[in-house]
Amino acid sequence: MTKKGTNKGLKINVSVMKNFLGGKVLTGKGITEQLPFIFFLCFLGIILISNRYCSEKTIRKMEVVQDSIKELKSEAILIESDLMRMNTPSEIEKRVKENGLNLIDPLEPPRELKVKKEKNKGNGNKE
Repeated sequence: MTKKGTNKGLKINVSVMKNFLGGKVLTGKGITEQLPFIFFLCFLGIILISNRYCSEKTIRKMEVVQDSIKELKSEAILIESDLMRMNTPSEIEKRVKENGLNLIDPLEPPRELKVKKEKNKGNGNKE
């Protein structure tokens, strides 16, 4: 009896495979009714794939920009340190001597000049 039961199950499996490989499964009523939903799922899959691609492209661009920002920051720090070194009093004095400008350091500190304003007496006419 067991042999007959397995033969019957094997025949069912063979007929299902014949239907699947023959294309009868795709032309059945249940599948044709679901075609709009299947197309909708395919459309959503395409949108998902394109969204993923665009986001990865944006992430790669962001990484490139971040790398360039790091390089520019380090370059700015180098230029700033060079300028700070060039603006020290000893460096300025050295460059003045190299260029032969014959400038000397002042012996007295700078003073503030005060100018008194005179009021015009009379009718305001300038003469």
